[in-house]
Amino acid sequence: PAHPDMLAVPDPDAVIQLPWNKEIAWVPGNCVMEGEDVAQAPRNVLRRLIKEAADEGLHVKTGIEAEFFLLTPDGEEISDPFDNAEKPCYDQQAMMRRLDVIREISDYMLELGWGAYQNDHEDANGQWEMNWDVDDALATADKHSFFKFMAKSVAEKHGFRATFMPKPVEGLTGNGCHAHISVWDAPGADSRNNVFAADKGTGDIAELGLSEQGGWFLGGIMKHASALAAITNPTVNSYKRINAPRTMSGATWAPNTVTWAGNNRT
Repeated sequence: PAHPDMLAVPDPDAVIQLPWNKEIAWVPGNCVMEGEDVAQAPRNVLRRLIKEAADEGLHVKTGIEAEFFLLTPDGEEISDPFDNAEKPCYDQQAMMRRLDVIREISDYMLELGWGAYQNDHEDANGQWEMNWDVDDALATADKHSFFKFMAKSVAEKHGFRATFMPKPVEGLTGNGCHAHISVWDAPGADSRNNVFAADKGTGDIAELGLSEQGGWFLGGIMKHASALAAITNPTVNSYKRINAPRTMSGATWAPNTVTWAGNNRT
């Protein structure tokens, strides 16, 4: 009550028309107070950092792997009682039993021009992952936010509940959101060169095809990993996935060390 009203000013460049109801549009907004951007609002922070990077000729692109569970409407159990394999990852029978949901979401992404290219039954019973093409950082952030809204809406239509909660079911692998980050020489379709990529050479980084700048980026991630956890793990439930006890499938797919390698999923 001590502060003036905060307004969300719609971003007309980011409008998404609902594929399942063309009369309605989903529009992200930028938080404003007394005519000024609210400095702490996440979308404003990202916009500001995008500009700072652009001033240095850097354009960040991101891709994410969104994971979620399909549960019963009350959220108490996974929606498919037959999805009970000990190691259910890529279970084709479970995929077929929920194909109507996964296909509808995928078709909507294709209609929106996102370049949806892969869906799978993930590591846990009742868990799914859906992927779409890389894009500029703000566009991907907006798409990710909309994707969660879309997945929940389609799930409800089919009588289920979709949840992106990091650790919704004790004993099962949690939901992750792997992020793929690269820096390019120009935004959008104008980009030609990946600044993090280099011809393979000798040395720990060069033999992986990483540029020196890519190596510094990895170093920055490692240096600030503990602080970044405040963003990547914003809730108590998020921390329940880190160093969680062994799951039914035998893996948590959650980070447990601050390190890097050419192929290290943990």
